[in-house]
Amino acid sequence: MPHNLAGRKQSGGDQSDGSGSAPKTHRPKSGKTSEENDKKSLNKKLKDVEISVPIVYGTIAFWLGKKATEYHSHKWTVYVRSATNEDLGAVIKRVVFQLHASFNNPTRIVDSPPFELSESGWGEFEIAISIFFHADVSDKQLDLLHHLRLYPEDDSSAPQSTKKPVVIESYDEIVFCEPSEVFFSRVQNHPAVSVPRLPASFNFPPSGLLIENVHERKRGDTKDHPFSQWFLNFSEADELLKLAAARQQVQAHIGKLRRQLTLMDGQPQHSKPSPGQ
Repeated sequence: MPHNLAGRKQSGGDQSDGSGSAPKTHRPKSGKTSEENDKKSLNKKLKDVEISVPIVYGTIAFWLGKKATEYHSHKWTVYVRSATNEDLGAVIKRVVFQLHASFNNPTRIVDSPPFELSESGWGEFEIAISIFFHADVSDKQLDLLHHLRLYPEDDSSAPQSTKKPVVIESYDEIVFCEPSEVFFSRVQNHPAVSVPRLPASFNFPPSGLLIENVHERKRGDTKDHPFSQWFLNFSEADELLKLAAARQQVQAHIGKLRRQLTLMDGQPQHSKPSPGQ
């Protein structure tokens, strides 16, 4: 079911109880750059346009069973992924995970997709997640907070299993208002994003501005991730992206026809010869 994307939409869940958290809103805004002469296209904003990026952030924790020790009972991974497991590298530049102070080098920086890190330990704690975007996307970082859970919440007395992990994930939509033309051109056909808002008179940027590298995009997706069978399925995000993709195709076709009509209007009209000529 489509939603009015006015900001970040958030829901949470796990495979033990499927509980959710209340929606929150957030709109990262692109700021001004210092090199105005060299970055005119970077600063050119598209009025009345929105780009939405559905993401999922969370943790997956496995009990180590017989290999467990007092201080290393679980192995876990924290991550930020696309809600549809596409590569987020076209939007996100790096992700910083702030672990508990007891870990060596608790500030972990991941500069390329997939944006994740794995560790082992015995305790649960809050992980601060800071998402940084490419320069043409936004100069504002997005800060999130996620609770690492090692034990099932529904029945803590049940015996642990090394085969069934504890998965806690939250769904989010990051909405970029009035994106730069460079950013829009790069991701308008990218499967990880949707364009829920376009003015009726919008003309798509020239195809020469498109930057598409299929091999690079596939490198960072999580479709074949070792943990993909445990990822929660946010069908709402999938439906949203499908609807947005269909809308983009229609609007692209309308824009093409509009440009053709403009060219036709600029050409001289020739009168048809009479049958006798």
